[in-house]
Amino acid sequence: MCFLLGRRAGGSAAAAAAARRRRLLRLLRRRRRRMLRQAIHRGLQSFCRQLGLFVSRHPVFFLTVPAVLTLIFGSSALHRFQLERDLERLVAPSHSLAKIERRLAGSLFPLDRAKGQLYSDLHPPGRFGRLLLLAKPGGNVLLQAEGLLQIHRAVLEMKDGRSTFIGHQLGGVLEQPNSKDQRVKSARAIQVTYYLQTYHSTAQDLIGEKWENEFCRLMQKLQPQHEDLQLYSLASFSLWRDFHKTSILARSKILVSLMLILMAAIFSSSMKDCLRSKPFLGLLGVLTVCISSVTAAGIFFITDGKYNSTLLGIPFFAMGHGTKGVFELLSGWRRTRENLPFKDRVADAYSDVMVSYTMTSCLYFIAFGMGASPFTNIEAVKVFCQNMCISILLNYFYIFSFFGSCLVFAGQLEQNRYHSIFCCKIPSAEYLERKPVWFQTMMSDGHQHSSHHETDPYQNHFIQHFLREHYNEWITNIYVKPFVVILYLIYASFSFMGCLQISDGANIINLLSSNSPSVSYALIQQKYFSNYSPVIGFYIYEPLEYWNSTVQEDLKKLSEGFNTLSWLQQYYQYLRAGNITATNKSDFLSILQNSFLRKPEFQHFKNDIIFSKAGNVNSIIASRMYLVARTSEKTQRDIIELLEKLRPLSLKQSIKFIVFNPTFVFMDQYSLSVTMPVLISSFGILLVLLLTFFLVIHPLGNFWLILTVTSIELGVLGLMTLWNVDMDCVSILCLIYTLNFSIDHCAPLLYTFVLATEHTRTQCIKSSLQEHGTAILQNVASFLIGLVPLLFVPSNLTFTLFKCLLLTGSCTLLHCFVILPVFLTFFPPSKKHHKKKKRAKRKEREEIECIEIQENPDHVTAV
Repeated sequence: MCFLLGRRAGGSAAAAAAARRRRLLRLLRRRRRRMLRQAIHRGLQSFCRQLGLFVSRHPVFFLTVPAVLTLIFGSSALHRFQLERDLERLVAPSHSLAKIERRLAGSLFPLDRAKGQLYSDLHPPGRFGRLLLLAKPGGNVLLQAEGLLQIHRAVLEMKDGRSTFIGHQLGGVLEQPNSKDQRVKSARAIQVTYYLQTYHSTAQDLIGEKWENEFCRLMQKLQPQHEDLQLYSLASFSLWRDFHKTSILARSKILVSLMLILMAAIFSSSMKDCLRSKPFLGLLGVLTVCISSVTAAGIFFITDGKYNSTLLGIPFFAMGHGTKGVFELLSGWRRTRENLPFKDRVADAYSDVMVSYTMTSCLYFIAFGMGASPFTNIEAVKVFCQNMCISILLNYFYIFSFFGSCLVFAGQLEQNRYHSIFCCKIPSAEYLERKPVWFQTMMSDGHQHSSHHETDPYQNHFIQHFLREHYNEWITNIYVKPFVVILYLIYASFSFMGCLQISDGANIINLLSSNSPSVSYALIQQKYFSNYSPVIGFYIYEPLEYWNSTVQEDLKKLSEGFNTLSWLQQYYQYLRAGNITATNKSDFLSILQNSFLRKPEFQHFKNDIIFSKAGNVNSIIASRMYLVARTSEKTQRDIIELLEKLRPLSLKQSIKFIVFNPTFVFMDQYSLSVTMPVLISSFGILLVLLLTFFLVIHPLGNFWLILTVTSIELGVLGLMTLWNVDMDCVSILCLIYTLNFSIDHCAPLLYTFVLATEHTRTQCIKSSLQEHGTAILQNVASFLIGLVPLLFVPSNLTFTLFKCLLLTGSCTLLHCFVILPVFLTFFPPSKKHHKKKKRAKRKEREEIECIEIQENPDHVTAV
């Protein structure tokens, strides 16, 4: 028994020792990881410090090289400027089944075979002129026959025009009551299309373009002559013209935006202290971003890039990131010690700021690089992301080189006590006392304005003073925190509600100038011609036994619910009317070719059937019919649903067929194509943050950053949906930018908080806001002020850009200054271990002092 007890005691001791060893190994591994993170961080800081020293020792070189690059590439941008003229290539999904179906339909029934009335709607229209005539409210366009014929004759007098009238192009139709054959009583609108035969010739295409211009001008001339009708015209080039019209309308507004950003940067960089104020650095910082964007544009055009209106967002995107680096470097400069030489101060500012700015620039490059990858199916998004990657790289280079050199010269002026505006020597205090008050105000430095608790003159900056003396105390007040929690719950609920109502923006008018003829035409067409879908081609591309009753029933089931125009349907009616039977192949084909298709009223159906002759045997190898579906006002959504229902049937049914209309090219898989870039960009950033989870100084910093970015991204997505913004290529690009913009502003704040060594979380968040709040507020305020001129550009594209970027800046500002300062006081990381360490050090210091007093009681005062 004693032996067993001894063995148990020995086993428990061994288990306790093993547990202690495991705890010790865990502690050692944790310390090694912490040491590794600290070593990496210190290495990056040391590298950035050496970079700052190198720039401060060669400021002229780093000032000259970027300027020369801008002159070279900027001049080349002017000579190589080209417009993107293929709108379909730009905004339609690059890889889709609709394009494959278009090629197959075009190979079976090429355009020169379609000479009837409906057929041209199933081919890419080429050159055309489309006229929509709208009667006055309460009027009937069918009673305006004389005016319609006059307009029609005026169009036909133009050369190379061929008219096509489609029956379902009556709009706002009212039927006769109690009419069995659905007779039309009145119609509010009518649409006529004039197609041009260009034969794919360059010369013919130029003639067609000239005809379209004359057609649009003719409609404008005819409008005053027909007061009872409203004329709306559309040509093949109208969408392209109105898409690029946005760039023309936005030129002056972008210059105004630049001026507003310059004034905001100058004002926010100024102080009452004429020595330490840096208005010129704010000005030069904005100009640094501008010249880097000009250089990026030059590189883009040298590599055969073509301009399109979606690239209007690049100056705003680049400015939001570039000025953040500018203002952070200015804040880093203010945190350096004044008694150091200006070169060391520049190096310290680089060491303090450039590590985080390098990380956020890398995340920008990764996010937009993923958007420029082959996974992106929208060419406009891919081109924008490629250009943005170039802009980010040059932005980073110009910030640490060109703006760094400007910071060196400004630091040298400050060290030599030169005025920050007039660049003259600041007089002594005795000299200023003999001068008027206005002269003292203009020429005095910060020592005369600093109070007893502001030993650092830089603390007099008005934003820092406001945050330190007023805002930090208010936002961390215990009575304010419940209201912030309620505010966040309201924000989250509206965001979630908006995320449930997301709609795709396949409608091309979202990218056009808002008061353009194309938008006016599209709105009238949607209002009066939305009862029916466009003509959908139903192509059967295999030999079928059309005389078989089973095949006939299958075709009826497939076309059920559609208004159908089919040679087969008309042929059966012809057989029944003549009491003719055709139950076998020979009779079916003989009557079809020798009797039915020779009738004048049925001859146009020859273009819908492809016959093949093998010896003396004829057969039908392919045919087509036309479907028109009943739709609601949301025609586009209904067409997408039709496409999604018909496609799977082609795989399940025994009949091999495709359905096609030229509009399918823009709608097919648009939702997936347009959301894919933001998904892969989010995945790329999330992957980087997870991979660096154990390499950053504190892993909780990455954890909080992921939560914050997710909250901002979902907030922008939900609120922009509630603000009637669809998911088109512009809004998707803004969502990719939101990811990076939120990281750019929240990451320094969060990492400073988790590394802070104050006693409480409240003191830590105050310290973080005091250190980074000024740069964040400066940048976001400048960014939002620069968006205001976009409101005055009459374009749907710029409205979308304004709404999305306004939500991006506002949600980021809300999280940085309201939500994070409150929520970080509730949740980890805890600051108790810092308090314990300080208490232990204080207790140890008190014991040492007591020992010194006991050993030397005669010299207590010396202690």
